[in-house]
Amino acid sequence: MSSSPSPVLHVTRGGRPPDPDRETFVLVHGFGASSFTWRHWIPELERRGHVVRLDLLGCGASPAPSMGPYDPEGQAGLILERMRSLGLTEHRVTLVGHSLGGGISLYAALELERAGTPLHRLAVVAGAAYPQPLPPFVTLARRPTLARAAFEALPASLLVQQVLRSIVFDPSVVTDSLVEGYAGPLDRPGASRALLETARRIEPPDLPALTARYPTLATPTFLLWGRHDRVVPPWVGQRLAHALPRARLQLLDRCGHLPQDERPSASLAALASFLDD
Repeated sequence: MSSSPSPVLHVTRGGRPPDPDRETFVLVHGFGASSFTWRHWIPELERRGHVVRLDLLGCGASPAPSMGPYDPEGQAGLILERMRSLGLTEHRVTLVGHSLGGGISLYAALELERAGTPLHRLAVVAGAAYPQPLPPFVTLARRPTLARAAFEALPASLLVQQVLRSIVFDPSVVTDSLVEGYAGPLDRPGASRALLETARRIEPPDLPALTARYPTLATPTFLLWGRHDRVVPPWVGQRLAHALPRARLQLLDRCGHLPQDERPSASLAALASFLDD
């Protein structure tokens, strides 16, 4: 009996036409988010090359199957399948991942290097990479009875507002439009269930073996962290910078877990400096 085909991740493409000799940016968002998170960076990246924004399984406009590979390794596999289906693995790809998407992007980068088709560059923004205490909103999502009750009793916008305010440095950046952008996709059928499944599987069982592979990653890597990140603390970026042989770390002052939202101009300038090098 043949296995069911893998779900296909939704992509949004823009910028210059895809060209193997021109840079292609593949953007991967974090836990419970969507490609909305990159909106401030898109104009500059589209000026530089082709841009592919991916929605992880169960997020944004991607499907939310009841039985899906919601673990980081499975999500990385879906990203690689999507990149291959778009013919991008032979392009000069810069993979950019935030938070959970940063950890998934690290895994994908390692797999591409092992396959002999390494990335051109990698950028990890506040990426999950080592064992650490889980933030309260993920801990809550891993308790399905309590989490489902919260989703049923409260609008997604209120839950998202509280989470956003808890992870940024200055809560005044959490505007109604920001909340709407992050919360909107959570009203889709199956989205809350997929979020809980992702939380339940968020810690890879083989994480020690995965972290042991970091020193083998020869891809030039940019690490960007908010100095006041309480979700994935800056020590994670510092440890990654030590482990990866070609990594550069930059910390942003007065910034929490969402550099692309909290300090869009400064975070984009930091990334652009890496790209120009």
